[in-house]
Amino acid sequence: MKRNRGSLLLGGLIAATLLVVVILGSDEAGSARGPFIAVGVAAGVALLFAGLFESSGIQVREIAIVALLGTLSALLRVPFAAIPSLQPSTYLVICSGFVFGPVAGFMVGALTAVVSNFFLGHGPWTLFQMVAWGLAGASAPLLRTLPLRSGMLAGFGLVWGFVFGAIMNIWTWVSFVYPNTIETFLVTWANSIWSDALHAAGNALFLGLLGVRTIAILRRYHGRFQWVRLDPEALDAADQSR
Repeated sequence: MKRNRGSLLLGGLIAATLLVVVILGSDEAGSARGPFIAVGVAAGVALLFAGLFESSGIQVREIAIVALLGTLSALLRVPFAAIPSLQPSTYLVICSGFVFGPVAGFMVGALTAVVSNFFLGHGPWTLFQMVAWGLAGASAPLLRTLPLRSGMLAGFGLVWGFVFGAIMNIWTWVSFVYPNTIETFLVTWANSIWSDALHAAGNALFLGLLGVRTIAILRRYHGRFQWVRLDPEALDAADQSR
């Protein structure tokens, strides 16, 4: 529960920060600051989760499965590159975050962007893709408080299709649109609505069909990789009681 609340709080802070970017970019002075603020926020979020991952005491086997899931998610994206925004990557990132927690979920999402863009092309957008996919994975544990249903997962993926688009649109808006006003931001977002809708529909499809089964498989692996540290004194007492 503490991790879930932390994820919700972090998501709220990020949403508030992104809103500040929009407000500061609503005049000519803000237009000059917008790209630097947006890049700074995105880099700060990525570094925050990287630090949390490093200090989390995660086991070596779990690091391996996180790396494997991130690579698999990236490879799943490549064959679908010909169909803009339709990709199974977001579905796997959300399932990974649901099982392994917000920090591991973010890292799977970040790896998805980094690895897949070696095939599809790196650029400044990679950082924002890392944050967008990462936050999809980091927010997934919030679903643990609800009964695990295909419809619930599909709805969550549907929402994240549009949230992902909004995050990417902030980068497009502050980098290529002038002046940066609320009106131009809304126009930028409206221009991508069909692409975002396709992404959302793909998320709903993959999560609805495969989400519950994928989470069950990942839970089995997660259980195998869990180690419990026992108190030596308790072990001695148990041996003596036999």
